[in-house]
Amino acid sequence: MSDYEFDHAAQVVPDIAEAIAWYQNTLPNAVVLYQDATWGFLEAGGAKLAFVVKDQHPGHLAWRVGDVELERLAALHDKAISPHRDGTRSFYLDAPGNQAIEIISYDRAPSTASTTPAKS
Repeated sequence: MSDYEFDHAAQVVPDIAEAIAWYQNTLPNAVVLYQDATWGFLEAGGAKLAFVVKDQHPGHLAWRVGDVELERLAALHDKAISPHRDGTRSFYLDAPGNQAIEIISYDRAPSTASTTPAKS
């Protein structure tokens, strides 16, 4: 893996189940990687999409890095790293245009988390 690898795009939706169902019906090869009431994650056509609720996560683009780089970037930007239910860890940065960027590491996650992060 290069130092930075695009991981997923996340969009805020009012209803996770509705968003997942719409993508499954619209893109028949969409595979649901994770779903609960506040977060959904699917893969379709080689792209990973996360659906989040407004009060938990911002819409964002996520880049994957290793643990060492995650720690370095968090220190550089004075950000706390948050652990997630699947073992991934990340933090968010504010990008131009009021956009959010997530920097995420899977290094400490179980092997299944490499395709199923549980929070984005």
